Amino acid sequence: MPEKQPETVTLPNLRAMKVRGEKIAVLTAYDHPSASVLDEAGIDVILVGDSLGMVVQGYSSTIPVTMDEMLIHTRSVTGAVRRALVVADMPYMSFHLSVEETIRNAARFLKEAGAGAVKIEGASAGRLKKIEACVEAEIPVMGHVGLTPQSIRKWGSYAVRGRDGAAEAEAILADARAVESAGAFAVVLESIPMELGAIITESLTIPTIGIGAGAACDGQVLVFHDVMGYTQGRLPKFVKTYADLRSVVREAAGRYIEDVRTGAFPDEAHSYRLKPEAAEKLRKGRPR
Repeated sequence: MPEKQPETVTLPNLRAMKVRGEKIAVLTAYDHPSASVLDEAGIDVILVGDSLGMVVQGYSSTIPVTMDEMLIHTRSVTGAVRRALVVADMPYMSFHLSVEETIRNAARFLKEAGAGAVKIEGASAGRLKKIEACVEAEIPVMGHVGLTPQSIRKWGSYAVRGRDGAAEAEAILADARAVESAGAFAVVLESIPMELGAIITESLTIPTIGIGAGAACDGQVLVFHDVMGYTQGRLPKFVKTYADLRSVVREAAGRYIEDVRTGAFPDEAHSYRLKPEAAEKLRKGRPR
């Protein structure tokens, strides 16, 4: 019998998970092998985040990431995925100028890169119009409120939002509601107090995906490199590391270097040999 194909995660699936109280697991991925492993593990959603600018490309922010780069990485991910919903981050300046350009760029993620949805940061009046336009064009949109990394030049830091005053917390709640009203199928809540995350989650009918927003959110997302122990330096408080791949890779690379330098690699088991008749002919044909 043919192998049974895994059920693909859809937008109605995610909404049903919220209704049932079943948590949604989300991780970022930026390449084929990482996405393949996450999909095999049973991840619900893979976010091809513009965070790749920081964890893959080494930039200090997500600002420099381009549409072309995001399309390449998204295509790499979708080619590996059989079950998870793949959401592509729309990078800085891909949805800032006009509704028409926003739709054109968002559609490229679906048509050229195979994504199932896009993510758009912010909830300004102009941003909401673009979310509405994308949804009208049948492009599913995940929203993103609270700390919005593409606004780092405005914020000046990656500090928690909505913690110091009721006005800012109320504004974030209003943003989340507005994103839902604009037609987003889910919303990321980043770096906000857990109490606010709980209030927003209870207030919305669409799933909330927290990243530093508390356990009450309908789901959680973290960056692949943070979770797997690849990231150097200080990590945000909300990150939990589940492996130490940096040490594993460093140790493996060290053993490889040692083997190469001592001649232990490659040995006969990792080398090819001529067929006996070819070896005999080669020996006979060699000049004395």
